[in-house]
Amino acid sequence: MSFFISDAHAQDAGQAAGPLELILPLLLMFAIFYFLLIRPQQKKAKEHKGMVEALNKGDEIVTSGGLLAKITDVDENFLTCKISANVEVKIQRFAVTSVLPKGTIKSL
Repeated sequence: MSFFISDAHAQDAGQAAGPLELILPLLLMFAIFYFLLIRPQQKKAKEHKGMVEALNKGDEIVTSGGLLAKITDVDENFLTCKISANVEVKIQRFAVTSVLPKGTIKSL
């Protein structure tokens, strides 16, 4: 019957992996995550923080909710913005997603 079933033979003992061979893939994965995910996110957050700190009275902005507004008063944590004639709202500074060029709202 050994014609149909092959005999099982034990394999030779392999070499034990060194500590560098075990840690190297983990370091490589961390480097890939850092350069593809962590670093770009930190750069974007730094740019957003700089933009929010530089907001001044008269700037035209877009909020995270999609509102177009013109800043009428600047406070430490909040902005008073005019969104329409005789309509002003208070918006948190970090809700601002972008600053528009001056005159954009009038051209719309």
